[in-house]
Amino acid sequence: MTAKLEEIAARTVRYGELQPCRTAFIDAHTPGSNQKENFTIIGGGVSESADQHVHIKETPGFNIGAAGQPPHCRNSLHVHRTAEIFFVLKGRWRFFWGRWGKAGEVVLEEGDIFDIPTGIFRGFENVGTDYGMIMSMLGGDDAGGGVVWAPQVIEDARDHGLVLGENGKLYDTQKGHSLPDGVGPMPVLNEDELKAIPETPAEDVVPHYVARYNDLMAMAEKKPVKVVGAEGLIRDRPGFDVELVNGASIAGTPQKSERHQVLMVMRGHWKMAFDGGEMILAPGDTCAVPPDFDHTLEPSMSGEASLYRVSNTDDTAGATWKP
Repeated sequence: MTAKLEEIAARTVRYGELQPCRTAFIDAHTPGSNQKENFTIIGGGVSESADQHVHIKETPGFNIGAAGQPPHCRNSLHVHRTAEIFFVLKGRWRFFWGRWGKAGEVVLEEGDIFDIPTGIFRGFENVGTDYGMIMSMLGGDDAGGGVVWAPQVIEDARDHGLVLGENGKLYDTQKGHSLPDGVGPMPVLNEDELKAIPETPAEDVVPHYVARYNDLMAMAEKKPVKVVGAEGLIRDRPGFDVELVNGASIAGTPQKSERHQVLMVMRGHWKMAFDGGEMILAPGDTCAVPPDFDHTLEPSMSGEASLYRVSNTDDTAGATWKP
């Protein structure tokens, strides 16, 4: 194996090798949410569990993760302080938001992408018929501590044996755990804090923050489509740009960027070729391409092929763009 092939192989996480954590968050015991699987692919993500496996610790200015859930399983309502962008890899998913999850909702199909506005309560559930997977992009090198749970989520979790400490760590009373001396429970948001979190209707979210996969594929026939970024269809600046690439828009063209780039394969098998070797990327695979890495990308077989390419920017992982 050449040095370059060894380097890029070490920076690639295969879908079939993802290691899930089933105790990542405070609702891990709560009925309806207790079958979730959380994956941290690049960076530590926002897991609250010491059991979480991190595949690639080095971050390029953002984190990459995933959530896998069986049908009817949901992720409980929470607020993020930094960007949270999802695309659906497998299945059909309903995203909902608001204090009680009733301010608005949208259903996403495979390949659809959703840049969820910061500062609103959000949750999601698998409304398909099979195990589903959504891939996530989180703003900032350190996404830890960026989650605030709705008060009812913390209360329900406590009733089922999980307590979140003010240090951001979970303690399982069913296993005999208790809060360490000097560590109190995570305080819940008070009424004034809750009133400051907007109840944003769907008509103010969906047209500006959702991009449909079929539309993106049609637009990407000649060149990659800028999906999220200062020049994107979703004009957000979360610290990274996202574009959709299909086989027609990039095949065989030399690729090189001064930025860190992460390739997240949606459909088909892609051949990445470079001086010293080549490798195949399959659906669900994630590859962290270092700056100034000369390579080409093209589908390795006929049929539909697409991937999301994420690049770091000089923007901070700050507030989501608002129309």
